[in-house]
Amino acid sequence: MVASVHLVRINRMKKVQCRITPFLCCSVFAVVLSGCATPPPKNTSNLCEIFYEHRDWYDAAAKVRDKWGVPIHVPMSIMYQESSFKHNARPPMRWFLGFIPYGRASNAYGYSQAKTVTWDEYVKEADRFWASRDNFDDAIDFMGWYISKSQRLNGISKWDGYAQYLNYHEGWGGYKRGSYKKKAWLVQTAKKVDSRARMYAGQLNKCEEDLKRGWLWRLFFG
Repeated sequence: MVASVHLVRINRMKKVQCRITPFLCCSVFAVVLSGCATPPPKNTSNLCEIFYEHRDWYDAAAKVRDKWGVPIHVPMSIMYQESSFKHNARPPMRWFLGFIPYGRASNAYGYSQAKTVTWDEYVKEADRFWASRDNFDDAIDFMGWYISKSQRLNGISKWDGYAQYLNYHEGWGGYKRGSYKKKAWLVQTAKKVDSRARMYAGQLNKCEEDLKRGWLWRLFFG
């Protein structure tokens, strides 16, 4: 009788352990992921300092330039406007009567604030089924794809930060219909994006040669 009771207790303990262990694993995994998340740059007004702080970002941006023909300063300016370089950025929550949440304005997410349907289109067309919206390399590649497609569909120069941002915000169809013309605030935002892109371009021109140097060069020559 004592042995059978002891067995019952052991089985119960095993069941509890089975319930707790996955929970603990998930919790630890979530903590590790949050600890590994890349923090936003300290100085977002200087592209050189952004890339010096996150050198792998420059490498990713340079690959996008070579792959899609998109100048680095344009997607970086758009990314700043969309997410302030936060990997898990989302649109703000909407509230009913000031205190009842009823969802976000859209399902945009990550560095690029790409919406799910557009991201899925990119994943399929660019053959990047492993891509993630909260990964910088994937997000800026998405932006390179989008900017390149804006040129192809609407004839917008890849160097035109103003019109590229309007395409990015309104979508290719919306831009073609001129939906932005009724949104004075959006036009002003697009002008800010273009201004920042030009500033980023000037800054990058002064430091890119240094950024191109590999880690071995920096080890010996600083």
